[in-house]
Amino acid sequence: MKTTTFRLALFAAASASALLAGAASAQTALPQDEPTTIDEVVVTGTRAPNRSRLDTLAPVDVVTSEDLQNRGTTELAAALSQAVPSLTFQRPAVVDGTDSIRPATLRGLSPDQTLVLVNGTRRHASALVNVNGSVGRGSAAVDLNTIPSGALDRVEVLRDGASAQYGSDAIAGVVNLRLREAREGGGATLTLGGYRTTVDTARAAPHDEDDGGTVTASAWQGFGLGQDGYLTLSAEYLKRDATNRSDLDPRVSPAAITARFGDPEVEQWTVFANAGAPLGNGWEAYGWAGYQDRDSESAAFPRLASNANNVAALYPNGFLPKININSQDLSLAGGLRGEVGGWATDVNLVYGRNALDFRTENSLNATYGAASPTSFDSGSLIYDQLVLGLDASRQYEFGLYAPVNVAIGLEARRETYEIQAGQPESWNRGPLGGNTALGGGAQGFPGFQPGNEIDEDRTAVGAYLDVEAPVTEQLTVAGAVRFEDYSDFGTSTTGKISARYDFTPSFALRGSVSTGFRAPSLQQQYFTSTSSVIQNGAVVETGTFPATSTVASLLGAQPLDAETSTNYTLGGVFRLGNFNLTVDAYQIDIEDQIVLSELINRSFSPQVAALLDPLGVQAARFFLNGVETTTKGIDVVGRYRLNTEAYGDWDFTVAANFNDVEVTKVPSSSSVLNPVPPLFARSRIETIQQGTPDTKVSGNADWSYGRWGLTARATYYGDVLQPGSTAAADYSTGDKTVFDFEGRFQPNERVTLALGVDNAFDEYPDAVPEALNSNGVLGFPYYSPFGFNGRFVYARIGLNW
Repeated sequence: MKTTTFRLALFAAASASALLAGAASAQTALPQDEPTTIDEVVVTGTRAPNRSRLDTLAPVDVVTSEDLQNRGTTELAAALSQAVPSLTFQRPAVVDGTDSIRPATLRGLSPDQTLVLVNGTRRHASALVNVNGSVGRGSAAVDLNTIPSGALDRVEVLRDGASAQYGSDAIAGVVNLRLREAREGGGATLTLGGYRTTVDTARAAPHDEDDGGTVTASAWQGFGLGQDGYLTLSAEYLKRDATNRSDLDPRVSPAAITARFGDPEVEQWTVFANAGAPLGNGWEAYGWAGYQDRDSESAAFPRLASNANNVAALYPNGFLPKININSQDLSLAGGLRGEVGGWATDVNLVYGRNALDFRTENSLNATYGAASPTSFDSGSLIYDQLVLGLDASRQYEFGLYAPVNVAIGLEARRETYEIQAGQPESWNRGPLGGNTALGGGAQGFPGFQPGNEIDEDRTAVGAYLDVEAPVTEQLTVAGAVRFEDYSDFGTSTTGKISARYDFTPSFALRGSVSTGFRAPSLQQQYFTSTSSVIQNGAVVETGTFPATSTVASLLGAQPLDAETSTNYTLGGVFRLGNFNLTVDAYQIDIEDQIVLSELINRSFSPQVAALLDPLGVQAARFFLNGVETTTKGIDVVGRYRLNTEAYGDWDFTVAANFNDVEVTKVPSSSSVLNPVPPLFARSRIETIQQGTPDTKVSGNADWSYGRWGLTARATYYGDVLQPGSTAAADYSTGDKTVFDFEGRFQPNERVTLALGVDNAFDEYPDAVPEALNSNGVLGFPYYSPFGFNGRFVYARIGLNW
C-alpha cells in the first residue's frame, strides 16, 4: 500500500514540476515593486542574511504565532502537527511515562532524529526514555510542549538533513522555535474547551461522553529596556481533565469499563522571558529563561478483584493504578553579539534541565499484603545540558554575482544523566516475597531500585564551516562541513552540498546531498530499570540494562555508536503574484540506528540460562545499533492569498506529505549465542514502517472581513498500522479525514471572540476488534495520528493592548 502510494505521488509531483517548469519559462519577469508572494525571512537552514522562505536552498515551513493561536489545541506539538504536513504528533496511552511526555516525529523517523533549537541554539531533551510499545520506542526526544505558544513569534521547520550545519540529531530536519521580541504591547487569551463526542467501541453500544475539559490561560507583555532594548514576558496555565476511550471488559460480569485509556489529567504552569539590549559600539546582550512545572496523571492496566496481586483488605473491588509524573523543566541562556574584525559574531551559553519525579498512586505492593502503602515515590530521572556556542559570519566580495557568505563556529557541550531510586516499598519484595505468584514493587509502575541508580556525564566539542555563494544571478551553491568529538563514543565528520538555480523569477530548482549523524544519547547508553522476581526460590532481576553492563555484554551487546545518514533532496519552487508552490522529493538512508532490543529470557536456551543464572538475572534487554532504513517521500506546499474589497481577504493553503519508510536491515547478536535470540521483533519493524501515516494532506482556508474571521481546515490521514506480536494480531486506524472550523468576531480593536470545533464530524480511528482486546483496555489504536478522543468544542477570548 505504501509503495503504491509513494509511486503515485512521485509520478504526480514529477508531472507537476514539468508543467510548472514550462509555465515558468513562458512567464515574463515581474516588476520588482510588485508584490509576488508571501515571503517570510528565515534564519533556519541558511546563515546568509535576509533569505526568504521561498529563496532558500532547502524547504522551510514557517508557522507564525497567529497560525498557532487560531485553533482549538493549545499544545505546541499538536498545533505544529496540524500546520506542518510532515510532522506527526500521536497521543499514546497506557505506555507509562510516554503518556505524559509525548514525542513528535518528522517524516516518519524517530523523534530524536529531529533537532530542536530555540533562537538557533540547541534545546535540551527530556529525561524520559520511551521504552514501551509506542511510536518512537527507544528514543529520548525534546518535549515541545514545554514552551507555550504565547512565548513564540514563529516556528521554522527545516525539512532537510542538517547535521553539517547544526550537529547531532538533525537527520530528519530541524525545528527552530523563535521567541517573541517585543518592546511594547501585550495580549491575553483564555481558552475553554472539552470533548463532546459519541464513543463507539467494538463491544459497547454507542454512548455520549463529555470529558477532557480544558482551561488554558496565557498572557504576554513587552517592555522597553533603555532606548532600543526589549523584555518580553509570557506565562501560561493549563488544566486538562482526563479522557477515557476504553471498551467493555469481558472479564467482569456484567461487562463494564474497568480501565482508563485516554489523555492523562494535566495541570501545568509555564513562564518565559526573552530580553535584548544594546551595549554600544554595535554590540547587544541578549538572553532568555523559561520554567515549566507539569503534573500529569495517567492510568496503568486495571487489576481486578480476582487478580493474584490484589489485596482484598485494601481494594475489595480491585484497583486501577495511576502513574503520576511531575516534570520540572528549566532553561537559561545568555549571549553577546556584535562585530569583531568585520565578522558578525555571536557567543552564547545555554543551560537546560529536565527532572521527572515518578509517583505510583492508587496501587499496592502485593508482597507487603495489607500493610502495603497505596502511594509510592517511584524515583526520578534527571537530564541536563550546558552548551557554549560561538558563531561568526562575514561576506566577501570575490567578483561573483553577489557577496559570498562565510560562517564558522565552535560548540562545546556537557551533558549529565541521573537516575534516583524510589522508596524501598516501590521496588522491594516484602515479607510475602517468597510467594512466586506475587509481583514485587508497586503495581502499575515499579520504582527504580538502588541498583538502577546512575550519575553519568559526557562532553562534546564541534566546529563547522558554512559557505553560501551566489555564483551567477541565477545559480547559488552552498557547502558545509562539521567535525564533532565526543568523550564517550568518538568522532564524526559530516558534510552538505546544496544548490539552487532560478530559471526565471517565477521558477527555481533546488537540491542538496548531505551526510548526517546522531550521537547515542546518555539516556540510551545508561538507562536501567529492573524489577525483582522469584526463580527457584531466589530473587532475580528482569528488565533493561545498559549496553556496557556485564549482563548485556554477555548477551552480545556492544558500546553504542552514532547513527549515520545520507540525505538527498530535489525540489522546485514556483511563484506568481500571490501564489506559490513548492514540491520537494527526498530520500534518507540511515545506518546503525539505535533501538531497544527484545527481552531475552533465560528460558530461550540452555546457553542463555548459563550466562544469566550466575548473575541473578532472569531476562534482560538493552539498547543496540543495527537497524537500517530507507525513507522516501515528497512534500508539496501551495499557498494563495486573495484580497478583495467586497468579499474580504482570503488565504488558502494546501499541503501534503507522501512518505514511505522501509527497514532494510535489523540487528543480529555479535555474541557467540547459538541460536541467536530475536533482538528486534516483527512488531518493531512494522512500527517503523507503518506506525505513521504514509499520506497526509491538509487544506486550510482563512477568511477575514472587517470584524469577522473564519478558519476551515480538512486533514486526510492515510491508514496507520498498530502491529501485534503476529500479523493476525495487527489492527489499523483506517483512512480518515478530520475537519476543523473556527469563527471569530472582534467587537472592538482590542477584543477577539472565537468559537470553534476540532474534528467537527466526530471522526475516530477504527475500533480495536473484540478478538484482539481481551481486557477491554484499548478502545482504539493509540498509534492514531489524530488521536482517539473525538469532537473537541472550544471558546476563546483574546485581548490585545
